[in-house]
Amino acid sequence: MAKKNKKQALGRGLSALLDDPQNEINSINEISADKVTGNIIDLDLKQIEINPFQPRTNFNEESVLELAESIKTLGIIQPITVRKLDNNKYQLVSGERRLRAARSIKLKTIPTYVRIANDQEILEMALVENIQRRDLDPIEIALSYNRLVEEINLTQNQLSQRVGKKRSTVANYMRLLKLDPIIQSGIRDGFLSMGHGRALINIEQQEEQLKIYEKIISKGLSVRNTEELVKKLNLGKETKKKYAKISKVHTDAENELKKYLNSSVFVKVNKKGKGSIIIPFGSNKNLNDLIKRIKRED
Repeated sequence: MAKKNKKQALGRGLSALLDDPQNEINSINEISADKVTGNIIDLDLKQIEINPFQPRTNFNEESVLELAESIKTLGIIQPITVRKLDNNKYQLVSGERRLRAARSIKLKTIPTYVRIANDQEILEMALVENIQRRDLDPIEIALSYNRLVEEINLTQNQLSQRVGKKRSTVANYMRLLKLDPIIQSGIRDGFLSMGHGRALINIEQQEEQLKIYEKIISKGLSVRNTEELVKKLNLGKETKKKYAKISKVHTDAENELKKYLNSSVFVKVNKKGKGSIIIPFGSNKNLNDLIKRIKRED
């Protein structure tokens, strides 16, 4: 894991690239220009290690195979990016999908751009490069943002500038990480959208989040339906807080009204003795039937 305050370098940097063991260069910030950095070479696939800082956890195998077929026909159009390690090894910075595709068709070499980077820089490059992709799910993006904030020690304002997104957009993604892990998995698997997730964030207790989540899945609720359901749930909580516990007199009145109207009825009373009668209805027909009963119409 990258350190927040200390830039630790893996590998020998530019000196290794030039086969010079002296005067190591560990960071891209330590050099201005050289004959190696910026050049593209054909690198043996066996020399390339996967990036341990890779934020992506899911790679669509079908898309990798499609890319492999394209590579067979046209070759690799955009080189991958690596950094130099010890023992004539290289570590991937970006382009893992291209690397996977190349390996699947048993290519021996791949066009590669070699650059200098320490652990912290490679983590930031990998995160930012992946965030710019369109096929990341909202949770992967949120996790990437969170790693940039925690491991690179960026503020949300700095982060928004690095990734070219509004601060509010960054904040909305990161808030998704407050959801129950089951719901996060649901978003990653495509069972519900980021919009559903943003609505569920407004429910504090995770048990209640899961109840609404199950309704979204079982009933195919839209984002708007979910927002309305969450609003009613929170409104009910506010109503309970506002009113005091009702007495037996009020409970009896509530039960009598329920029997008479054949409907749910809630009697709410505040500490001063004032209150209200709440009669929920499910449709216009249901409402008209209630009105007829109240008016005693047949």
